[in-house]
Amino acid sequence: MAISAVVLRRLVERYLPPLLALVVAIAVWSSATGAIGVRSPLPAGLVLLIAVACGGAAGVVRSRRWPLFLAAAVGWLVLAAGPVVAVASYQAGRRLRERRWLAGYLIGAALVMAGGVLVGLSVGGLRRLTTASPANAALLVAWLVAFPLLAGLLVRSRWDVLAALRDRAERLEREQLAHTERVRAEERARIAREMHDVVAHRVSLMVVHAGALEVTSSDASTVEAAALIRSTGRQALTDLREVLGVLRQPGPPRSAVSDAAGDPLQAVDELVRESRAAGLRVWRWDEGIPRPLPPTVGRTVHRVVREALTNVRKHAPEAETTVLLRYLPDGVEVVVRNGSSPGGPALPGAGLGLLGLRERVELLGGRLETGPVDGGFLVRALIPVAVP
Repeated sequence: MAISAVVLRRLVERYLPPLLALVVAIAVWSSATGAIGVRSPLPAGLVLLIAVACGGAAGVVRSRRWPLFLAAAVGWLVLAAGPVVAVASYQAGRRLRERRWLAGYLIGAALVMAGGVLVGLSVGGLRRLTTASPANAALLVAWLVAFPLLAGLLVRSRWDVLAALRDRAERLEREQLAHTERVRAEERARIAREMHDVVAHRVSLMVVHAGALEVTSSDASTVEAAALIRSTGRQALTDLREVLGVLRQPGPPRSAVSDAAGDPLQAVDELVRESRAAGLRVWRWDEGIPRPLPPTVGRTVHRVVREALTNVRKHAPEAETTVLLRYLPDGVEVVVRNGSSPGGPALPGAGLGLLGLRERVELLGGRLETGPVDGGFLVRALIPVAVP
């Protein structure tokens, strides 16, 4: 609806001036030739010239008002053309905002109408009967000056009311957006405090205990597992610190620094190495000619692989998993597929990871496919890349 209103307004602004000019020119010509007024004895060429001048003056009334007022005076005094006088009166009420200008127009209109009466008395005949008799003169003043002027004032007042309402609505919208941003910033700050006080504290304890176990244990496998837990915990603390920094920043949240930094392909390799160290059987494959990816695409590739491998660790830790990056002429395809798993304890999850991942991929114009395949699970993301 809003788009249609904007288009309609643009069409009106573009085509209304020439249409108004054409209508006024035809109306003045018709009035001077006797079709809707008093026939003028002047040559047809002069009548056509005055009609065209009146139409042109009406067409430029938005930028220049005095040509229309002058054309109305000439048209009435020379041809007794009422249409151009009515248009001039309407435009005066519509566009003259200062009282002194309105008063000046009324004085000028009164002088022109009085001059028309004198011309009618001197010319005689039908024009005298039409424009110079007291009753007809009063009626013409009402129809050609008073009523159009009042109509213009009424339309202007309505437009002013609509403009005031539009400004008020825009101001309220800006205030609402500012309030929303303020509430959002306060909520992000509260979440950051909660994450720092609870999550960071518990992860720090996990790292400390893993470090102590690594030092005190005599079993080689236990030492290796403790070292992996300590390294993963430190990385989690680093990521958490970056996320907290993003939450504390003003404005809309942005991606964490760890996702934006470095080569995304190296980040995928690091994810594969971490998964292997955690006990997953993961294989990595590339197809096509590797090439640099835009930062947003690289971050999304990293997120797809990370979320898919996280789900494998949660729900199918014993399954064989393949990570495939296929470079296409106009994009990149990421495929993470795991086979069936004999089972095991499943880690808790909120079920929102794939939903957020789909939103991230679709924001780049891509497509995400997920679902069970042959007893396992498949995550495929096709992300377009603009060709330079």
